[in-house]
Amino acid sequence: MVTHNKKYQAKLFAPFAVLGICTEEDWLTEIDYLPIDTPLQKPDTRLAKEVCAQLQAYLSNPRFIFDLSLHINGTVHQRRVWQKIQEIPSGQTTSYAEIAAVIHSAPRAVGRACGANKIPIIIPCHRIIAKNGGLGGFMNASEGDPLEIKRWLLKHESI
Repeated sequence: MVTHNKKYQAKLFAPFAVLGICTEEDWLTEIDYLPIDTPLQKPDTRLAKEVCAQLQAYLSNPRFIFDLSLHINGTVHQRRVWQKIQEIPSGQTTSYAEIAAVIHSAPRAVGRACGANKIPIIIPCHRIIAKNGGLGGFMNASEGDPLEIKRWLLKHESI
């Protein structure tokens, strides 16, 4: 959970957190999971309004397909991982090891790339699980609130 004072263009309620939306010009740059008691904020840009509308559509229908311009800052490796993750349909999962095999990497490196993902839900790192079928980590954590968020998202997608 992020709690520092960042400038958000919207703060949207979700059942598991308040989603802090950051945009720059025509790009979605970040979504932060904020504490559930964070005050909400109406979108203050056209793009933030569209991001909120699409996130609400996903929360109503887990099969919703996002159509947003993403500004993805990351290493070449991270961007390769994130691209592969975006190919996983809602309702399905894959393992860190399977992604690693496809992009010729290591499972831990895939996990680190997931932890560095600044646009969760849209880049659905929650769909990456441990090879043994366990939940794996989420948001650089192996316990606590981040895993509750991952559980909620996977249950929402009926996995």
